[in-house]
Amino acid sequence: MIKDVPKQDRPRERLMEVGASLLSNSELVSILLGSGTRNESVTTLAQRLLIHFEGLSLLKDATVEELKAIRGIGEAKAILIMAAIELGKRVHQLKPGDRYVIRSPEEGADFVMEEMRDLQQEHFICLFLNTKNQVLHRQTIFIGSLNASIVHPREIYKEAVKRSAASIICAHNHPSGDPTPSQEDIHVTRRLTECGKMLGIEMLDHIVIGDRKFVSLKEKGYL
Repeated sequence: MIKDVPKQDRPRERLMEVGASLLSNSELVSILLGSGTRNESVTTLAQRLLIHFEGLSLLKDATVEELKAIRGIGEAKAILIMAAIELGKRVHQLKPGDRYVIRSPEEGADFVMEEMRDLQQEHFICLFLNTKNQVLHRQTIFIGSLNASIVHPREIYKEAVKRSAASIICAHNHPSGDPTPSQEDIHVTRRLTECGKMLGIEMLDHIVIGDRKFVSLKEKGYL
């Protein structure tokens, strides 16, 4: 019965009770491993893994091959450990001030181009910026053909207020690859711009994304 298993051998339960910060390294590794072997508990396997690599200092640079050399560690477990370590490294490298700054239509297009240019449906997104034009938040507003009745200013500016945004940039893609704005694109842009003026939240641009091409409706004079 699970109630008879010592808590140190139930790291997931301990994490739920006390939080991840109070778990030992072996308990955290146990959670990543998920299971032990026929003859060894996951906790013991985790401890043996850490002993082999002399703790986290060497484990953080281990290769898949080195991890698989440990008895009980297969390819799936090795990949999961490496992915978790890499994610930890990236989080550690983050700095509070490292926010993307948008000063031009080109920079706005660059921010969303790779994720939007190959989409098979239209996606309408908003970027919420602070007074320094740093991106605070990115949100997909809707997916489907652009229509003024669907792109409602209330939803966009409610999020802008929630994020304390000073301005917004909207963007949507044309699956055809041609970023030429439609009349509906222009209508939506003007409607959102007018609503933003009333709320004191400036709409800086509406960018239409094509296949490695874009059109700024601000540059076209529609804002």
